[in-house]
Amino acid sequence: MIVNATRQHALWRPQSKSIIMAAMDETQIFARLGLALAIGLLLGLERGWHGRQQSEGARIAGIRTFALTALLGGVAAWLSALTSPVVLAVGLAALGILLAVSYYGQVKGDQDIGLTTEIALLLTFALGAASVLGEMAPVAASAVVAAFLLTMKARLHSFVARIDRLELDAVVKLGLISVVVLPLLPDQGFGPGGTFNPYQLWWAVVVVAGLSFLGYLGIRLAGAGLGILMTGFFGGLASSTSTSLVLARMARERPALVPVAAAGIVVAGAITFLRILVLVGVFEPALLAPLALPMAVMAATGLIGAALIYLLSGDKPAAEDEVKGISNPLELKTALLFGAALSVVLLGVYYLRAWLGTAGVYAAAALSGLTDVDALTISMARLVSQDLALETGMLAIFIAVSVNTVVKGVIAFVAGTVGLGLRVGSVYVTVLAAGAASLWFGA
Repeated sequence: MIVNATRQHALWRPQSKSIIMAAMDETQIFARLGLALAIGLLLGLERGWHGRQQSEGARIAGIRTFALTALLGGVAAWLSALTSPVVLAVGLAALGILLAVSYYGQVKGDQDIGLTTEIALLLTFALGAASVLGEMAPVAASAVVAAFLLTMKARLHSFVARIDRLELDAVVKLGLISVVVLPLLPDQGFGPGGTFNPYQLWWAVVVVAGLSFLGYLGIRLAGAGLGILMTGFFGGLASSTSTSLVLARMARERPALVPVAAAGIVVAGAITFLRILVLVGVFEPALLAPLALPMAVMAATGLIGAALIYLLSGDKPAAEDEVKGISNPLELKTALLFGAALSVVLLGVYYLRAWLGTAGVYAAAALSGLTDVDALTISMARLVSQDLALETGMLAIFIAVSVNTVVKGVIAFVAGTVGLGLRVGSVYVTVLAAGAASLWFGA
């Protein structure tokens, strides 16, 4: 059986290659309707489990209703390809009317008037239709994401309840400034050697703040309840140095946490190496190739070391306290401070390079590594895109991250305990040795 919608409905045909443009045989139809049914079962399973305490007639929709809704969307899309897109529109409208009637009945009966299930049913119909009309992989991914969001209700509500008003304001203000102000900033260099480019500086602030906020969000959402290893992971995205300091102080106050705190610090450091690859990928992809091996080896060595510390630590005491001490990277003050730090690093690299040549670049990298790696990484990416040798930029970033790793080891000794410092230090020495070896043999 061959379906050729392109001959029948030229106006319904998208310009890009899709199932509507190509012939669809019976095997393809079964596969796509099967995907629609699977999506309905997945979302229906979650909704059914969510309403498992309700009586049979009290639930709006369960696993069968969701499965049939997805299948309805798939069949409606199939028929629309055979006849007219009006069929799909009528199916969606009919479902919308049924849901509106159901919702009205809930309101009239003073029941829970949340719209989550109704929206999920509409989405299920849409995903079922997309299974037939579109690419299957994105549709399946969208269904999994939707199911994940549905299962996260309690945790997301808990997170929203923990958000401070100032944090919410910070997100909105920085977003407003980024979206409105960024396009208006001049994209040209000012100052010595054209070092200060307002557009590129603020774009760097937006990228780093956004990446850091993902980690900060994870820490606020998970807290220490999901384990210090998770804190180390998210902390590596937010600020590995701040995370190391927080966990070191926690270990000093609660000696029983020393082994797992050491593992968390090492995990945070390992994530930093992967974070660097993300930054160079955004600002200068040419640096990815020379940095991929040493950064990947250092990250893998760190994660293996953290796993060994954790497995050999014996009892794993659970930290119930919320992780504190890491500032919101989307606060305007924090973002502006990073912008200022990046400007100082750019200016320092310019003058040291002018005075000392390549040695000056390496000196600036070492000094920057004492406090921050992101600013130096972005600075080297900019210079490589202009006139700096690729190898020089790569070595400068390696020097900065190595110095920063040593700093985090010192923090474990000074702010934590000797036991914490020995555990973290032994892994970091191995990490640096592995990175240097990979750099040497990969050259």
